[in-house]
Amino acid sequence: MGNQQFLVPAVPLVPIFLFGESRQTWVYRKMEYMTEPVKHTPGHILCCDCGVPISPNPANICVACLRSKVDISQGIPKQVFISFCKQCQRYFQPPATWVQCALESRDLLALCLKKIKAPLSKVRLVDASFVWTEPHSKRLKVKLTIQKEVMNGAILQQVFVVDYVVQPQMCGDCHRVEAKDFWKAVVQVRQKTLHKKTFYYLEQLILKYGMHQNTLRIKEIHDGLDFYYSSKQHAQKMVEFLQCTVPTRYKASQRLISQDIHSNTYNYKSTFSVEIVPICKDNVVCLSPKLAQSLGNMNQICVCIRVTSVIHLIDPNTLQVADIDGNTFWSHPFNSLCHPKQLEEFIVMECSVVRDIKRSAGAGMISKKHTLGEVWVQKTSEMNTDKQYFCRTHLGHLLNPGDLVLGFDLVNCNLNDEHVNKMKSDRVPDVVLIKKSYDRSKRQRRRNWKLKELARDRENVDTDDERQYQDFLEDLEEDEAIRKNVNIYRDSAIPVESDTDDEGAPRVSLAEMLEDLHISQDATGGEGESMMT
Repeated sequence: MGNQQFLVPAVPLVPIFLFGESRQTWVYRKMEYMTEPVKHTPGHILCCDCGVPISPNPANICVACLRSKVDISQGIPKQVFISFCKQCQRYFQPPATWVQCALESRDLLALCLKKIKAPLSKVRLVDASFVWTEPHSKRLKVKLTIQKEVMNGAILQQVFVVDYVVQPQMCGDCHRVEAKDFWKAVVQVRQKTLHKKTFYYLEQLILKYGMHQNTLRIKEIHDGLDFYYSSKQHAQKMVEFLQCTVPTRYKASQRLISQDIHSNTYNYKSTFSVEIVPICKDNVVCLSPKLAQSLGNMNQICVCIRVTSVIHLIDPNTLQVADIDGNTFWSHPFNSLCHPKQLEEFIVMECSVVRDIKRSAGAGMISKKHTLGEVWVQKTSEMNTDKQYFCRTHLGHLLNPGDLVLGFDLVNCNLNDEHVNKMKSDRVPDVVLIKKSYDRSKRQRRRNWKLKELARDRENVDTDDERQYQDFLEDLEEDEAIRKNVNIYRDSAIPVESDTDDEGAPRVSLAEMLEDLHISQDATGGEGESMMT
């Protein structure tokens, strides 16, 4: 017995009883296992409070009983007040910042969560999203999903809504705007000319790129504009914009308003004086001999065809063009020879196109948009005489015998310029033609477009301003290069006609016009606009 070994089967044995033998024999066979896995169902326990069968958890209590005992959202305010400025459409972000956020944007959601940042630090934030509300309801609802560990390591998740009440409050910048007397920086834009074409063009650029949004006030005076700002940074941004759009130079100065010797803080008012070159479109100028030679040996008498970021000049005798930037102009300054009111009307008696243009050595670029012509003209005021003038012009592609054209009579004009006085008389042309003349009243009636204007304070309104503004509108119709930088809006009050009238006067095509949209009130009410950004 001591040497006997008992073998214990590793698998269960099933006893089988066999018949037909002299004695009964027990045979054990291995039980065959099923090929499919056995599905185990988890056990259930009873809730220690209400006795409902539940799955086992560390707290041994159902969710309903656990929520009745523990509120993980306790301490998180369900109603919060948020300040909103109607004037500038910005929300207040403590301690002293105003930010611009669109409705249901990520920035606005982050601002709302910062209002309850301290209570949320005690729980785990899983999800946050906006619940839609009416734009004019002055309510913002945010649905939060939070988690927190409660009894015996059990983690409870809860969803609730925080209601934000939007309260109107005027920000400090808007307070200063309403006061109309407080400013930290001013940009004084000046141009010493008698025509405001450059200012009208600059006004459209400011409107197109939204550079007037940070201004407290815009004041118009006789020779320029003043832009008032609440911070020096906004004024510097305006100065940089002016340097990129028109040839300018500027000077900066500041004045001490107050100081605190204990905290070493100072309060200054800054002034930026910006001067635009005193040259406008359609001005006749006389270049210095040194500057004319550096531009490709062009003639000294030139016509300004456009003023953008540079001054575009053309020689009416050779069609040679040149661009002069601000630095070059201030190094070699020149002035306009004639006043815009000295433009006289001529009638074309004879016109011929010059095919062969003789170019001197080192000549610059020739304009491809103009055609050189030789014309005989006569003043409309001297039709009873036989006095005619001969000149070369860059308008050879536009003029025909019998057409009216505007130009300057340099023979009978008193020219007070140091460069002209040093020129030989045969180098000074008798007449310089500027542009073709059309019926202004007919062009105004058929003009089916309009421009927007800056809201500004006017001190003295000149009666000549309307005529100068009409000249600027005609320049837009005639020059496609300037129209590309200006937003032109369709005037629905005037019917749409063809792009050219009977006289061939240029007009703005319908494809270049924008629709003038006005957002007044939304479909839900009148105050919805104040909440929109």
